[in-house]
Amino acid sequence: MLRRLYDWTLSLAARKSAEWWLAFIAFIESSVFLVPADVLYLPMALSRPDRAYRYAFIATAASVLGGIAGWFLGHYAYEAIAKPVLEFYGKYDEFEALRTSSGTGFILLMLVTSGLAHLPPIKVVTILSGVIGVDIWVFIISAILARGARFYFLAWLLKTYGEPIREFIEKRLGLIAGLGAAALILLYLLVRYLH
Repeated sequence: MLRRLYDWTLSLAARKSAEWWLAFIAFIESSVFLVPADVLYLPMALSRPDRAYRYAFIATAASVLGGIAGWFLGHYAYEAIAKPVLEFYGKYDEFEALRTSSGTGFILLMLVTSGLAHLPPIKVVTILSGVIGVDIWVFIISAILARGARFYFLAWLLKTYGEPIREFIEKRLGLIAGLGAAALILLYLLVRYLH
């Protein structure tokens, strides 16, 4: 199922409506969707490098709006909507572990790591932010910085290095994600034991 979803998302990049699809995928990724917007963003930016920054803006804005929707789901509709979504993706246990041990500072740290390396998935962080009541304005500013940094950095890489950087990113995504997870765990331990 995941491979078909990935292939379908990738096929959207060739459509005339690709920008709308990018906005839609970036929006729902931040609240309920499994496939990251990068799957659509990368081929779009590679095929039209002159529009890489435009696509970065669209992905950032839609992702932040989706994050706000995730925050509201967590804050106002956790039992009715957010919990079933987390259970569907098999993220409920991870979510509950984070929920019981997280404060605002750690949530903001996770928002940054999720924005940069998808660890943990952004939808988990946005919903968790709403559940534990992270200030909505702090959340929005953090989401803009984290998601914007990701998409604009990718735009710069793709405009500067083109196809070779895409191959590098795709081949080493597991390593990059692993390093991000290790950094998150290390920072979590530091925050936890310094308090």
